[in-house]
Amino acid sequence: MNRIIMEKSTVIRLLSFVLFLIGVTAFCQKKGSAAKSTPNVIIIYADDLGYGDLSCYGATKIKTPNIDKLAAQGVRMTNAHATAATCTPSRYSLMTGQYPWRKQGTGILPGDAALIIPTDKLTLPLLFKKAGYTTGIVGKWHLGIGDSVEKNWNQELKPGPNEVGFDYSFIFPATADRVPTVFVENGKVLGAEASDPIMVSYNKQIGNDPIGATHPELLKMKASLNHGHDGTIVNGIGRIGFMSGGTKARWTDEEVPLTFLEKAKLFMEQNKNQPFFLYYSVTEPHVPRMPSTAFRGKSELGYRGDAILQLDWSVGEVMKQLKYLGIEKNTIIVFSSDNGPVLDDGYQDEAVSKQNGHNPWGALRGGKYSAFEAGTRVPLIINWPTQIKPKISDALVSQVDFIASFNQLLGMNIKNDEFLDSQNMWEAFIGESNFGREVLIKQGGAYSVIKGNWKYIKAQKGDSFWPLQNIETGTSELPQLYDLRKDIGEINNLASQFPEKVKELEKFLNEKLDIKK
Repeated sequence: MNRIIMEKSTVIRLLSFVLFLIGVTAFCQKKGSAAKSTPNVIIIYADDLGYGDLSCYGATKIKTPNIDKLAAQGVRMTNAHATAATCTPSRYSLMTGQYPWRKQGTGILPGDAALIIPTDKLTLPLLFKKAGYTTGIVGKWHLGIGDSVEKNWNQELKPGPNEVGFDYSFIFPATADRVPTVFVENGKVLGAEASDPIMVSYNKQIGNDPIGATHPELLKMKASLNHGHDGTIVNGIGRIGFMSGGTKARWTDEEVPLTFLEKAKLFMEQNKNQPFFLYYSVTEPHVPRMPSTAFRGKSELGYRGDAILQLDWSVGEVMKQLKYLGIEKNTIIVFSSDNGPVLDDGYQDEAVSKQNGHNPWGALRGGKYSAFEAGTRVPLIINWPTQIKPKISDALVSQVDFIASFNQLLGMNIKNDEFLDSQNMWEAFIGESNFGREVLIKQGGAYSVIKGNWKYIKAQKGDSFWPLQNIETGTSELPQLYDLRKDIGEINNLASQFPEKVKELEKFLNEKLDIKK
């Protein structure tokens, strides 16, 4: 009897122990799953960086070791695209998950534009915020501020980034070559004084500040002809538009990237104990290229090359900061660019004269502003230590897909009608699938669509070449059809050989574009 009781007791203890192990395992798996689903996310978004500007994408005249390290340890995508060949529409798509042609007024914005991001719809930062993240933007914005063009720059500026999902914002309003040349932190211009009010106009000259058109002797960087960079001179550089006042609020070009980097590092440090999303929107290598002293002359490719070296250094500094804070293993870094490259975009900065065999577009045709591949095919690297394996992927993906993909990662299950054109490409982004989009619509010098290996560029009137920028726009009165699988450089127009394919893609594109009418 005692033996039977002892045996039963032993069995009960064993069962209890097994149940305990099962419970502990389930708990650990749950915790591990939760940790995996709430990584920090940093998007580093370069400005006018080309497909061939990085050594990990084939550049031989310039070395980018920090970005190369990101790529070597993550997924480097070779068929990734912005939705447009210019900055504002690309950034609109990234923020909203919608093609920019669905909304009027999403072209390149002046510095005094009103906000074009809806405040009552889902945005990328709002998605993270709903998932419990602290969200921040540091860097270039260029999506408008306020309800109208007319605004008081000396008072709080809203709506802006903070009203579309960012808990913290430290930005400049548009681009470095446009006024106002000021920092705006959480809706307030830093350094603004009531006794020196800021005024901005894109219609006429205001105030007494000298302008580049009449005082070229004051310029430390000469403007190229007919690019429009002959407005108010700030820091020895002529800008687009006119500005008066805000003398103490105006930033110095050489310090802008360093200021943005320090603000980004501070945001990471302040939020290291909770999941955060940081949109780090750097300025390099957009004009005016005025690299800090430490990088000037280092690339032997003029100021544009120096700016790329500075960009690579800042990426390395972000990586160091994450390691210092002990959060590098649970942080996803996404690196990309808003559109393709351009050499002469308004200033004589030796980007052309010191090109020295460097091809910012790599094997692609076109560049910024162009319907050809170099206008929208951009570097895209996704790095997540311990969670994704190194890989080179040719899956067709777009930045418009970020919302749907992070929606999947975060388990938010928000319906797709909140981000109409965004598709869940998460498995492709992290290298677990070789399959990406079936179709992608893009806009540059003309509208185009990629479907499978075929690319169709819609026929339309316009200049086929812009001599000022030395860029083929891709615009033609004849339809263009390219087999990107065999002809990534878009050399052979196959439209006459495959008329049925042209009709198919033309019909598809016309039906889609009718949505905007």
